[in-house]
Amino acid sequence: MLKDFDDLLNQAKKLERVKVSVAAAEDEAVLKAVKYAVDLGFVKPILVGDQNKIELIARNICLEDYEVVHSDSPEESVKKAVELVKTNKAKVLMKGLVNTSTYLRGVLDKENGLRTGRLLSLLAVYELPQYHKLLYCTDSGINVAPYLKQKKDIMTNALISMSSIGIKNPKTAILTANEIVDPKVQSTMDAFELVKMVKEGEIPKCIAEGPIAFDVAFDEQAAKHKDIESKVSGDVDLLVFPNIETGNALGKSWLRFNDAKWAGIVLGATNPIILGSRSDTAEIKVNSIALACLASQ
Repeated sequence: MLKDFDDLLNQAKKLERVKVSVAAAEDEAVLKAVKYAVDLGFVKPILVGDQNKIELIARNICLEDYEVVHSDSPEESVKKAVELVKTNKAKVLMKGLVNTSTYLRGVLDKENGLRTGRLLSLLAVYELPQYHKLLYCTDSGINVAPYLKQKKDIMTNALISMSSIGIKNPKTAILTANEIVDPKVQSTMDAFELVKMVKEGEIPKCIAEGPIAFDVAFDEQAAKHKDIESKVSGDVDLLVFPNIETGNALGKSWLRFNDAKWAGIVLGATNPIILGSRSDTAEIKVNSIALACLASQ
């Protein structure tokens, strides 16, 4: 069990250095995070982009152990960075100074991208002071209103990744507003079907319960009060959101009011993808790199 991001980083430190391909790497904030991961001992970066700019930034921040692949444009950087992952010369893809749409176009390119046939989805991981371990959540950043087949992909992505990280048979809560299967509330119908898919082996192994409301998922007393026998209540590993609004609002409320920390990676491609944002702190970037490196195993 990983209690917090310190545990996550310590787990990543045990890895043989993971090659991370950074697209459009001429970005100081990104390279500072990469340097931190290099210094911790779990990353060997391949920096794709303007060689002169990359080397100048690297000198300024004292980053030494890296490779450079020169490119003349962000589009070319993405293409070359994706190719490094596709040809197994790197295990993780990371976004640098390039527009998100350009970056994802390269990932999803039909001939040269990293498609698997599954939907791309975001796995967000939260360290909450009030919770006893890291909480894995999906999907709060990519898929707006996923239907059942898409939710199956989203769950599958998360469970494959968590298994790589070392979390076997995770306790999974498929979140809805209540525990009653109601044809008028599609999320409850979907939750019921997803649990059925787990039992039938269509989704990777986990202890799945749903439909389940937030209070029952995280409070054993609430479960007892509602006379619900639950194997996940109070000990959830993975929280599956019904839609992007639920995940976005919950995640941001944790960050704002609960002093939470978080990291996130994109799943569903052949390899973990670090998307990130320019507003992300160095801590978020490093935690996300560690998460991706572990998931790449």
